[in-house]
Amino acid sequence: MQLGLPAPDQLTLLRMLRSAVRVPDHGKRVPFRFLTIRGAARDALGERLAVRSLQRDPEASDAVIEKDRARFSHAPLVVTVVARLGPDEKIPEQERLLSAGCVCFALLQAAHALGFGAVWLTGWAAYDAEVARWLGLAQDEHVVGFVHIGTPKLHVPERDRPDPHELLSDWTPA
Repeated sequence: MQLGLPAPDQLTLLRMLRSAVRVPDHGKRVPFRFLTIRGAARDALGERLAVRSLQRDPEASDAVIEKDRARFSHAPLVVTVVARLGPDEKIPEQERLLSAGCVCFALLQAAHALGFGAVWLTGWAAYDAEVARWLGLAQDEHVVGFVHIGTPKLHVPERDRPDPHELLSDWTPA
């Protein structure tokens, strides 16, 4: 999806985030937080990714390097959803991680409901320790998604989806 200006203004973004945080959160742990990447910060992060990409793979092609350089320039706003997964005696890490994932999806839904386009992406940068350091993540924090938000530049046809009927089965006790 190609996304351009305008991006949501701050009040609209906060409205989207208020919707996004209404997810299952057992124990009210709030196992997530947000970082925005916008304006010149998108290009600065892209430049760092290009350098990091070469560090990770010195044989990387020019096309791969350019893809990484442009990775955050395809939308005017990128909301980074960060999972906070420190020790917890009651709530399993997986439940907290799922809550953070739900936030990503709820943010997509909120953006679309308000007339914006949005795409939830990860890629290698979401899992790279050096990128996490650049973003200021704590040791127990992890990127769950980079949610790119803007105004759709063109209509993208719906992709094929699985048939729910083929995925559905009934459990019966043995």
